[in-house]
Amino acid sequence: MPHLLDWIGYLASLIILISLMMRSLKRLRWINLAGALLFAVYGFMIGALPVGLMNAAIVLINIGYLAQMTQKKDYFTLLEATQDTEYIRHFMAFHGQNIKSYMTLPETIEASDVIKFFILRNTVPAGLFVGRLIDQATFEVLIDYATPAYRDFKMGHFLFKEQKQVFLDKGVQRLVTRPGHDKHQQYLAKMGFKPIRHEDETWYEYLLR
Repeated sequence: MPHLLDWIGYLASLIILISLMMRSLKRLRWINLAGALLFAVYGFMIGALPVGLMNAAIVLINIGYLAQMTQKKDYFTLLEATQDTEYIRHFMAFHGQNIKSYMTLPETIEASDVIKFFILRNTVPAGLFVGRLIDQATFEVLIDYATPAYRDFKMGHFLFKEQKQVFLDKGVQRLVTRPGHDKHQQYLAKMGFKPIRHEDETWYEYLLR
C-alpha cells in the first residue's frame, strides 16, 4: 500500500497536470499555485530539499503573476463591425465549435438587421457580441462569446455596465437571450440576467434601466 506521503505527491502532480489544461491564465496560475504548494510540502516532508525549494519558488512566482494580474488595468473597446468582413468569418470558423458548447448558434449572422461588435481587450479581439432588435426597445442577444483566455467576467461587466449607454442611445431598454447551455446560464446569472417566459420558452432578460 502506498504511504500517505506518496498519495500527497500523486495528488500534487495531478493538480499541476490539471493546471496545464486550463485555458484561462488566471485559473492556470491559481491551480498551479495549489499544486506547487502541496508539492513543496511533500518535498520537505520526505526530506527532498531540492523538490521542496523548487516548488516553493514556483509558488512565489505564481503569487507574483497573480498580483500583477490583479493590479493590471485592462483597456476595453467596443468596436462595431459595420459590415461582414473576412475576419468575422475567420473568427466564427475558428471559434464556432467552442461557441456551440455554450449556446445555439443562429443559422446566419449576415442578415442586414444583425448588429455585431468585437470586444477588444488591450487591443486584442477577446470576444464577439451579436444581436438584433426585435422591437424598438428590445435587443435579442444571439452570440455573447469570450475567447478562452479572457473568461473572467471583466468583459461582461464592461459590456453590460460600462457600455450600456451604447444600447440606450439606440432606444434599447432591455436585452433578451435564449438560455444556452448550463455554463452560459451561470454566466448570464452572474451578469444580472433574470429568467423570463418568452413565447412559451424560458429566456433571460437584462434591464438596462
